[in-house]
Amino acid sequence: MILYHGTNCDFSQIDLGKTKPYKDFGKGFYVTDIQHQAFELAKNRCRIWGGSPIVQEYEFDEGELQSGALSVLRFEKVCVEWADFIYKNRNRSANFSHKYDVVVGPIADDGVAYLLNLYEEGLRTLEELAKELEYKDLNNQFCFLTDRAISLLHRVK
Repeated sequence: MILYHGTNCDFSQIDLGKTKPYKDFGKGFYVTDIQHQAFELAKNRCRIWGGSPIVQEYEFDEGELQSGALSVLRFEKVCVEWADFIYKNRNRSANFSHKYDVVVGPIADDGVAYLLNLYEEGLRTLEELAKELEYKDLNNQFCFLTDRAISLLHRVK
């Protein structure tokens, strides 16, 4: 499969040390199987940080997700467990960590951050949060969290 990474500056080596914490699935390298989504993310980065939109392409053998060689967590759709996992990863005071090599599932947008804040303030239950998130237009993302997982990505463009 081909996976896409949207950025505002090109690079040849993926450095997990340069990735940011408190993202949906943790501190890792995020890609999508939707080229247009990667381009939109690249444009957003350029609006914030400058530069030009770049979409990098990586080849990945999706059989690796089922091979048992990697610890993989997959969310097929928005659900209570997905919302809770994102909340824990984004929460700066939760001191949450996990041991997955790769996490796959829907991407959360800024509207999701607002809903997560409502949950954090006690204005939504986890079940209400998951139900409200069901109606968001969410796309797929893959987060590669370890060097072992990163080594299976092969840049093609």
